[in-house]
Formats: sequence, C-alpha cells, structure tokens
Amino acid sequence: MIRLKSPSEIATMREAGRVVARTLAAVAEAARAGVSLSELDELAADLISAAGADPSFLGYRPTWASTRYPGVLCLSVNDAIVHGIPDGRVLRDGDLLSIDCGAYVEGFHADAAITVGVGDLDDRARHLSETTRLALEEGIAAVAVGGRLSDISHAVETVARGAGYGVPPNMGGHGIGTKMHEDPHLANTGRPGRGVRLREGMVLAIEPMLIESGRDRARTARDGWTVLTGDGSRAAHWEHSVAVTGDGPVILTLP
Repeated sequence: MIRLKSPSEIATMREAGRVVARTLAAVAEAARAGVSLSELDELAADLISAAGADPSFLGYRPTWASTRYPGVLCLSVNDAIVHGIPDGRVLRDGDLLSIDCGAYVEGFHADAAITVGVGDLDDRARHLSETTRLALEEGIAAVAVGGRLSDISHAVETVARGAGYGVPPNMGGHGIGTKMHEDPHLANTGRPGRGVRLREGMVLAIEPMLIESGRDRARTARDGWTVLTGDGSRAAHWEHSVAVTGDGPVILTLP
C-alpha cells in the first residue's frame, strides 16, 4: 500500500534529508587513501547523533536478510554495487566508493547516496559515476503528478543504455516514509506509461545503479548483504529521496 505524506510530514523528511546530505558530504571529504571503512562509519554515526537524528540502516533487517545490518552507512567499493558493510578495509588510491546514508527524524526517514573517487580516479570510473548521477537527474526530471512510475524507470534506463552500462536486475528505488522501504518498488528499467500513477504526497527514493561492463549481472557476497557485480567490473550508485508535488519534484536530501 502506498502511503501519501502530508506537507508537514514531508517537511520532517526534509529535516532528515538535510542530516543525510551533510553526513554524505563529510564522509566524502574524509574518504582518502589509508582511511578504513569503519572509520568513515564512525564519523557518520557521530554526525547523525550530533544532529539529533537516528541512523536508518543500523540494525535494519528487511525480509530477505538473514541478519541485521551492522553499520550506519553502506560503503561499496569498486565491484560492490550496494549494501557494502563498513569493515576494516582500508581505502586505496583510485578506489571508486559509493556512500549510502539513511537517517530518520521523528519517525520519518530520508535516504541518499553518492559515488566518489579516492585520490586519482581514472577516466572510465569518473565517466561511470557521472553517468549514474545523470541517470538520477533524468529520473527526477520525469517525476510529475499524473505521470506513471515507469516514466522514471525509463528515464534512468535510457541514460544507462545510451552509455553502454549494465543495470543490476531486480534492484532499484522504493517508497520511503515511516519505513525505510515502502511501496512502490521503483525499477531502474522499464517502458514508459506503466505502473502506478504518481500522486501528490508520494515520496520516492530514486537510485540508479550502473555496471561498467554493460552486463546486467549481480550476485550477493557471503556476508549476506553486499551486492557485487557478476563479472568483477566496477559499479556506481547515486540516490535522492524525492517528494511528488503539484509544483514538480522536490529533492528532500539536499544540504
């Protein structure tokens, strides 16, 4: 069931979104060669707590997971697409790092992700990240009251396929509100004009994930969480939480 949010509820989600945005910016700045993923996670935990918010991911256990998520952030390096666990791995020059952060305020969540380079990033990795960010922008631009959910999916896929990138199957965005993952599921591929009609008050986490090799293959690591590309090629992930309004899409996860 899709739950529409009131203007006051969306305003609360905007506060959570600001916390997420500031945390992402700080973690991106701290992501340097020699820094461990666990150190970045500790930084995020401190920032979210200092802002009076709570982390959405820590202890989260969706129906498909065998264990609760152990971190505040999802930190996915190189061939990790999403849900990378922040462990003792130390970042190296040239790594491609996706940072996914969620926080909630007064029971309402916000969720966003960025992909950054550690030190000197090669041109192919830079292009992959920038194309994924562009796919997010085009997906957001397709949000309109009266439109269809698959209009967003089609916009994301058009950018991805046009650049020759793969899209991991059965993965995509989602509704968000009092739960991290709410209806509807938002695929990153699809024909336009299909699916539920977009209504004012819907809030969607739009999150393209692209694979460098162009193959739509992914697998889950032994930790039960990290989703890896099927062929070891690199991936990028960008995300915003977006409210559907009569004046167009409103991005809730900006600073």
